[in-house]
Amino acid sequence: MRADAQRNRERILAVALAELTRSADTPVSAIAKKAGVGQGTFYRNFPHREALVLEVYRYEVRQVADAAPRLLAARAPDQALREWMDRLAQYAMAKAGLAEALRTATTTARGTLTKLGRGPIGSAVALLLKSNEEAGTIRPGVTPDDFMLAVAGLWGLDPHGDWRSRARRLLDLVMDGLRVGAPGPDSPTRKG
Repeated sequence: MRADAQRNRERILAVALAELTRSADTPVSAIAKKAGVGQGTFYRNFPHREALVLEVYRYEVRQVADAAPRLLAARAPDQALREWMDRLAQYAMAKAGLAEALRTATTTARGTLTKLGRGPIGSAVALLLKSNEEAGTIRPGVTPDDFMLAVAGLWGLDPHGDWRSRARRLLDLVMDGLRVGAPGPDSPTRKG
């Protein structure tokens, strides 16, 4: 894809995420206009509304998953994990806002939407947990399923309320729990 076409697509997705989170009924013409693209460009990228909604969901999943290795490259493992958890909270709120649009746009089985996110998110969680376990910054043996169960409260937060402070508190509690029993970076029992 040409660079300008890729920028157009990413602009459409960013605008669609914001607009569909606000209102599931936002017309695609309004999304195209806010993204600064014509109807032809819009429909070349997304032939119908359902394709747009599902791609917004996939796009958000990719953004969250791709953040994990970038954070690990720039931060200590425990800092990367905690920052990634904040990004996961943003994703959870976007997903909550997109829920009505997803329900309206697709008639696929419930498990299909879960599979769209579980693979990349699960891989990102596994990468972050492994790096932290090897660094001795979290307790050994935490699985991605354990982690996802621990942060499941994110999906119960109201995306239109004070979700940021509530998510921060929840994720701080999860992080504190992950640290209990951590051998520490200089422990002889740490892997590596």
